[in-house]
Amino acid sequence: MKILLTGCDGQLGFELQRSVPSQHELIAIDRQHLDITDQQAVLDYVTEQQPQLIINGAAYTAVDLAEKEQAIAVAVNHQGADNLAQAAKNIQAKMIQISTDFIFSGKNHQPYTPNDKPEPISVYGQSKYAGDQAVLNRLGDQACIIRTSWLYSSHGNNFVKTMLRLMQERDELGIVADQIGTPTWAATLSETIWQAINVEIQGIYHCADNGVASWYDFAMAIHEEALALGLLKKKIMIKPLRTVDYPTPAKRPSYSVMDKTQTENDLNITFPYWRNTLQNMLKEL
Repeated sequence: MKILLTGCDGQLGFELQRSVPSQHELIAIDRQHLDITDQQAVLDYVTEQQPQLIINGAAYTAVDLAEKEQAIAVAVNHQGADNLAQAAKNIQAKMIQISTDFIFSGKNHQPYTPNDKPEPISVYGQSKYAGDQAVLNRLGDQACIIRTSWLYSSHGNNFVKTMLRLMQERDELGIVADQIGTPTWAATLSETIWQAINVEIQGIYHCADNGVASWYDFAMAIHEEALALGLLKKKIMIKPLRTVDYPTPAKRPSYSVMDKTQTENDLNITFPYWRNTLQNMLKEL
């Protein structure tokens, strides 16, 4: 299958490119090669390349900055996704849109299912949800939305690599302990996408590593695992913070754990435990 991947320079793009199965031809592009906010450019490029599937891994993901740069976030996350969906429809291609747990409000006290109502509370979340809706509206059963959470990889910028840097530089850190979700290695997401392509799923699916953690739990695990692997030379103090003690421009869901039962059943997979995948990623580093 000929597949067009946008956002190839991101964490997911990195993992998809190094794990592409031999039966697929992957055309991987970044924003320098194609500005997905340019409708005509997208239509022209997709028409020229004639992919059978588009994976939209491109996104504006600076959650706090999006509160100031709302127009840019909406242009990339909403209009960009819509442009790709329109182009896919024109050539009768399918599309996989990568989404986020940030489309939920966090008011739930049990894992969110794919059918639960999105209530995004940030510009980032709102723009991503608008993009998801645009893709579904244009493509219907030719589209698949895959939501993920707390993504990290050995490539690019992410929480794990930021924590490692700060743990080397400082003797003490304060990390938010009352926001609950699930860390997810980008390799888990890429494997799920390839399996989703194999079985030709459609609709909305959730993909994350198994288990539950706060950002504080995640930081503590990074600290412990990095010490064990020799990535850190000294222990530091890590203190739990409350969200109210660490205000940020964008609101974040206090609880964004996602129910992945449907994904595991339909794809015949079992997601790995988040701490095990963290170990694997740190071994890469």
